[in-house]
This record gives sequence, structure tokens and C-alpha cells, in this order.
Amino acid sequence: MQKILLVEDDISLGFLLMEFLESEGFEVKLARDGAIGWSYFQRGKFDLCIFDVMMPKMDGFTLARKIRKLNPRIPFFFLTAKSLKTDKLEAFSIGAEDFITKPFDEEVLLCRIQVILRREQADAEVPKECLSTQFQIGDYHFDATMQELTFENQTKRITEKENEVLHLLCLNQNKILRRDEAVEKIYGRKDYFLGRSFDVFISKLRKLLQQDKRIQIENVFRVGFILKIEE
Repeated sequence: MQKILLVEDDISLGFLLMEFLESEGFEVKLARDGAIGWSYFQRGKFDLCIFDVMMPKMDGFTLARKIRKLNPRIPFFFLTAKSLKTDKLEAFSIGAEDFITKPFDEEVLLCRIQVILRREQADAEVPKECLSTQFQIGDYHFDATMQELTFENQTKRITEKENEVLHLLCLNQNKILRRDEAVEKIYGRKDYFLGRSFDVFISKLRKLLQQDKRIQIENVFRVGFILKIEE
């Protein structure tokens, strides 16, 4: 049984959603604020997290950042009344799988949860030897398994989404990595805001790789990006 951490300060909505998800075969742990959610996550093991944004004691964005530091691979998304573009971009920059605004349709929500969990299960079942995970990018060494980028014996652990984007760029080195295809592979669906989030990670990777001037992540207008390394 897959386990979901639901952090929602509206207790009535929280219990309704918990009952709905449990009727669909999930085990759900409900927390009424961000601090309790953080405590539950530290003590338990979850397959997916769902966060409200505006909560007492600890808001959803802060909670998500803390959880990402503890477990960079855990999938999560926000379920919130906030709908500003800046909020959505912040959510995706943290690494959210989705940003769903209230009110919402329960059946649509269930479908999105199932898509995320199916993708996570499929990724877990892919044999490690099927994909290259070690790359030399100019003077950088990239270990996709450990999420590590090394330059001149200095190793930095990058975030899960930075790792996924860089891995795709390396697997497609000197070829166009189409933005829409990359977004769908990473997030499980195509979306304008997810595309913007993907561009944010490209900018972060350019900064991470800037010490070797031979490395370029070239923008192909309205299409995608190419990782190039000059000889």
C-alpha cells in the first residue's frame, strides 16, 4: 500500500481528502500544519507528499525545502488556494511535481497522483545498467547516481531536478533536447509553468558549469537546448 503524507490546515478538507484517498487504496497520514508534517516525515516513510502552502507554524514552501534536503528524491506537489504565477514558479523551482489550485476535482487529483506514482515505480524498475550515469563534461565529472558534480576535486551535491535535467542534457550531448519532451519526461506531463520551471533549472546548471568556459548550454529558440563542449 502506497503511503501519502497530506499536510493541510483545513481539517475538514483534510479529513475528506484523506477518506477519499484511503477509499482508493492509499494509506494517508494527515498533518494539520507544516511543523507537524515535518515531524511526521522525519519519523515515517512516504511515497508522495501533498502540501498546502499557507499554513501555521511552517508554510508549505519552507516544509518542501526542508524535506528536499532530507530526501531529495521524494515526489511532492502543492494543493492550495494560491494561484499567482510567482507562487507557481516558486513551487516548481523547489522541485514540485504539480501545483493544483483549490477548488479541485477529486477524480482529476487522483489521476495526477497515479501518474506521479506510476512514473516513480517505473523509474525504480529500470535497470541501472541501461542508462549511463557517469559523464565527463569538460573539466567537470558528473555522477547522476549520486547527484554529484565535481570540479578540481571539489564535489557539490545538486538537487534532484538539477540532476534530472543535467542527465538528460548529457544523454543528448550535441543533440537538441526538446523542452516539451524533457518536461514530460521529468514531470509526467506538458505544461507552460513546468516549461518555465525547466528553464530555471537550465539557468542554474549554466551557473554550476560556468568555471569551464568550453561548456555551453545553447538555447534553440522555441525548441529546446543543446549541451556543447568546445574542443
